[in-house]
Formats: sequence, C-alpha cells, structure tokens
Amino acid sequence: MYLKTSDITLEIRALRVRLIDAEGKQMGILPRREALEIARREGLDLVEVAPQANPPVCRLLDYGKFKYQMD
Repeated sequence: MYLKTSDITLEIRALRVRLIDAEGKQMGILPRREALEIARREGLDLVEVAPQANPPVCRLLDYGKFKYQMD
C-alpha cells in the first residue's frame, strides 16, 4: 500500500469518512472530526487509504511505524 504524506491526518478534507481501526475492523461512517478524535485518543494517525471512495476510506495506524516497515 503506497500512501502519500498529504493523505495523513489534518490533510483529509472530506466531512465524513469510512473508518477502519488499526486491526482492520470497520467502524462505520463517521464525521471527520470524530475520526480525528479517535485517532488522537488512541495515539494513532488517521490515513486516507481510498480517497476516490464515497465517502473516502480512512484507517487508523502509526504512520511512522508503517513507513519504517515499508522502507
């Protein structure tokens, strides 16, 4: 999975997102603000993984750890 840095956390523009948790479980369609709050509470990043979907699909993950594993 390739992610651009512009797809991370505060760069997400959609008002509602389909959220997937760190274990891959769908959490449903949520307001962006609520998804960001969940990410902050869990100490994770909110990453847009399917921006073309309606609503866009976002996943909670540790982006630094993910990027390190991909390098």
